[in-house]
Amino acid sequence: MAKKLPKIVKEIRNNPPPPINYAYQKNISYSQMSIFRGCPHRWKLQYKDKIKRFTSSIHTVFGTAMHESMQYYLDYAYEKSFAAADRDIDLKEDFQSRYISEYQVQYKKNNDSHFSDAVEMREFFEDGVAILEWFKKKRSRYFSKKGTYLVGCEIPIVVAPNKMLNNVLYMGYLDVVTYCETTDTFKIIDIKTSTSGWNDYSKKDENKQFQLLLYKQYFSEQYNIPLDKIEIEFFILKRKVLDPDDEKLMSPYQAYRVQQFTPPSGKIKLSRAKNAINDFINECFNSNGKIKEADYPKSPSKWNCNFCPYGEDKELCGAKQHFS
Repeated sequence: MAKKLPKIVKEIRNNPPPPINYAYQKNISYSQMSIFRGCPHRWKLQYKDKIKRFTSSIHTVFGTAMHESMQYYLDYAYEKSFAAADRDIDLKEDFQSRYISEYQVQYKKNNDSHFSDAVEMREFFEDGVAILEWFKKKRSRYFSKKGTYLVGCEIPIVVAPNKMLNNVLYMGYLDVVTYCETTDTFKIIDIKTSTSGWNDYSKKDENKQFQLLLYKQYFSEQYNIPLDKIEIEFFILKRKVLDPDDEKLMSPYQAYRVQQFTPPSGKIKLSRAKNAINDFINECFNSNGKIKEADYPKSPSKWNCNFCPYGEDKELCGAKQHFS
């Protein structure tokens, strides 16, 4: 029998934010801000000029399928039980179905052109199966039903970050949100996939940190929850490990297929995140929510240009030629 949900969990589930009215409202996202901070010209081409380029890869296909399988498993487990989820869900089969389906979707978007090959597809699939099988064995380290409830997966957030431009709305979806009744605290978990985990440089990357910091801030605003009652965590799933069979190599505190990282989220850090998105809004949008006619400069660098879909197009940008 399912446990009776706490009142606050039911309230959040039953009160999603109103949908954006695109007739007069504009939506922005963390990814938009991240692109702008990396290169304003790329943001302008994609969001102002609406020049679309295919940006998916085997990494994004893998990440989407992994997110969906993990979320399905957690939804089922918290609705019924972890024993039922382990018994009823074939995670390998579920992941395979989502993996193939997502590749087919992206294949169509790429004008029916392949962007991976059979060898790479098989490698990523086997990595995903290894992650999921290991996660099932070690799941109790990370998720439990003792005093804890699943608020939901893909919880929508719609908030106006800049009250002077309140028709520009930040929209995001929280991967996993749990509630611990014992401590009266929420945890926002953002699932990431990585080749071999995050190093110190990745952990210190403010652009990465801003995503969860903004989720914490806006989840607090949307549901009137004190900031000190909200925890945040990156839940990083690693495709590659040194030796998956050598348990002696594993730290008793950190499992090799999962890396957990909690970025600092005090007042100073939250203020930096809020300032970053307000600067983005002020630089890009008019008071009516329209994108400004302005100079959106290029920010050429080896990192920006190698991952930019416009870098080789000399008419639009062409900056990549300097870093090839």
